[in-house]
Amino acid sequence: MKNIFALSILLLFAVACSKEEAAQPVEEAPVAEQTVVEEVPETEATEAAAEETIEVVEESAAEAEPEDEAIVLAVADTPQAPQAWKYKEGEHYTRMVPTQPTVGGADKVEVAEFFWYGCPHCFDAEAYINDWSDEKPANSRLVKMPIVWNPLAQLHARLFFTAEVLVRNGKIDDGRAFHQTVFQEYHRRGNQMATEAAIATLFSRFGVSQDDFESTWGSFEVDQKLRVANDLMRRYKINSVPTVVVNGKYRTSATEVGSYPGLIELIDELIVRESIR
Repeated sequence: MKNIFALSILLLFAVACSKEEAAQPVEEAPVAEQTVVEEVPETEATEAAAEETIEVVEESAAEAEPEDEAIVLAVADTPQAPQAWKYKEGEHYTRMVPTQPTVGGADKVEVAEFFWYGCPHCFDAEAYINDWSDEKPANSRLVKMPIVWNPLAQLHARLFFTAEVLVRNGKIDDGRAFHQTVFQEYHRRGNQMATEAAIATLFSRFGVSQDDFESTWGSFEVDQKLRVANDLMRRYKINSVPTVVVNGKYRTSATEVGSYPGLIELIDELIVRESIR
């Protein structure tokens, strides 16, 4: 019985990559050219630029969270709350006080997934997040946010945002397929994409010209997205991935819940909490 308990504890903590793990040296794949990636500076100008992009969702942040309380609704169109919430603050998720900014506006409940392409747990969680996204509540939106802890993570974050812009501009047909391919390259083919040249080769496989890649890779828009990612990562206190933040207020992960299906169930419950507030 003791052995089973010990094994369950090990499995529980094996669903996240910590900031310290991501900082360990990574053996790079052979490349023709090495690119040095500068860390995103955290200057006053950076924070000012990030604030211009992020719309702050105002909340009564200091208000106590009700526990196991029946909620009487005044508006018929508002989602019905259960008689008792399944997941508990402080046990399954952390409420951030004050509530932090989100990427989009207050029209929908924002679910932000923080990840790193080099994290095997993020790779495992991808299928669950995608399945949830396909059938997510109409009043919610999913935002994927790469972490920028170190130079390699910053390089991968620039890769992600470059692809995001190219998808929007019609240069890449299927953004999800590209995203999944990057995970496959790292975890199945041993391609760590540790240089700009290696990343450009990956984009070329999706029909992106060298000119389109270079102009987007070094663009102000991608730089701005990196600044926002850095700002939100610090505001949300992201120390491991994958981590999910709901509406700039609730931070959680599969570690707290115990499984990826449980994490998805918790996300839905937190969306309901935000919908009836």
